[in-house]
Amino acid sequence: MIDRRFALLCVSALAIGARPSFAAEPTITVTKDPNCECCTGWAQHLHAAGFVVRVQDTSELAKVKARLGVPADLAACHTAQIAGYVIEGHVPAPSIRRLLAEKPRAKGLAVRGMPTGSPGMEVPGSPNEEYEVILFGEQRRTYARYSGIKELEN
Repeated sequence: MIDRRFALLCVSALAIGARPSFAAEPTITVTKDPNCECCTGWAQHLHAAGFVVRVQDTSELAKVKARLGVPADLAACHTAQIAGYVIEGHVPAPSIRRLLAEKPRAKGLAVRGMPTGSPGMEVPGSPNEEYEVILFGEQRRTYARYSGIKELEN
């Protein structure tokens, strides 16, 4: 028999959208500047795509990037970690899912800069930029191409 306290706890957890600790998705930890709106938008994109998202604000993002080995020419406005990979910048959720499924030998994925239309960088009335998702580590290659959040053929 379920006691009243346990039932209230379950209802409360469901009401605030909590996920059970046995969720199939690994947690993605997003490290960002506390004042960056586009980083918050990217984290919301990941959450809407079903990822468990944990956000850490810091004023020392450069140190995080250096510790994780993000190449300076791929640096963007936020850095994330998931399942042993580094995710740099506005990488769309489908590319992260593909990375997790394929498990390539790499350090991670990156999107250079802040392309208009990429997740978190949506600007109403502005055309979407085309951009590349780069797989980086010992070698680099284009992993995917996008216009906004629509993947393009390679």
